[in-house]
Amino acid sequence: MYEGDVLAGNWRRPGKGKIPKVPAELDLVVEDADSGFCGAVVGCDKEAVTLEDRFGKRRLFPLAPAAFLLDGKPVTLVRPAAAPRQPAGPRRSASGSIAVEGLRARVARESRIYVEGVHDAALVEKIWGHDLRVEGVVVEYLEGVDDLPAIVAEFGPEPGRRLGVLVDHLVPGSKESRIAAQITSPDVLVVGHPFVDIWQAVKPSVLRIPAWPDVPRGVPWKEGVIAALGWRVEPADAWRRILGAVSTFTDLEPELLGRVEELIDFVTEASS
Repeated sequence: MYEGDVLAGNWRRPGKGKIPKVPAELDLVVEDADSGFCGAVVGCDKEAVTLEDRFGKRRLFPLAPAAFLLDGKPVTLVRPAAAPRQPAGPRRSASGSIAVEGLRARVARESRIYVEGVHDAALVEKIWGHDLRVEGVVVEYLEGVDDLPAIVAEFGPEPGRRLGVLVDHLVPGSKESRIAAQITSPDVLVVGHPFVDIWQAVKPSVLRIPAWPDVPRGVPWKEGVIAALGWRVEPADAWRRILGAVSTFTDLEPELLGRVEELIDFVTEASS
């Protein structure tokens, strides 16, 4: 629920400076105050913004003053400023590596990296996608690690055909750590981060929140986070907001950065 009735009173014509102006950056999730249509920004020009909801439906709205709600509060969307000119020197990828200009993706190696879910895969692709294409490494997602020993056996790791696995919440005593301990092949590397969910690997400051909320036991973690933050969105829309706020490796916690780099090195070193 919103804090108070945002539609009460003359809210469209407040005093000067009352309604913040927010750049309509791609993937920013807002709600049209008149129609209630909620979606992510997929395009913006000097006069209008295009929103796409979670069902893929798109609508065009004028950039009128105080026409949208962000986290339940009125805002005025404005066209984002043009990207600054890049300084001279080698261009860097999102992971911080030197970008390969005119890259043609390498033929995929037999080695693979597996991650737990589609959100993990999307985040890895956004930050390390360039590096993975340079190296010819494919990332696939598992939808959980409960069946990891069987999945590894089916993959058939061997020298030159390595498997790297990134696991959420890989801490001593966890279910994930017990499953990972069953993997003994020298051609498989299972590493993980301490976070309950990959969402927590994004620094809170990137999302302008003080910290990731503590979710009580028995409450689905994603839904608990959304409720605690007061976001009126579904988990898929929340993830779009989170992923949209990430642009470079500096937006992620080091506990994730080191593990992904470790996996890329592992699956490429034996078949280079």
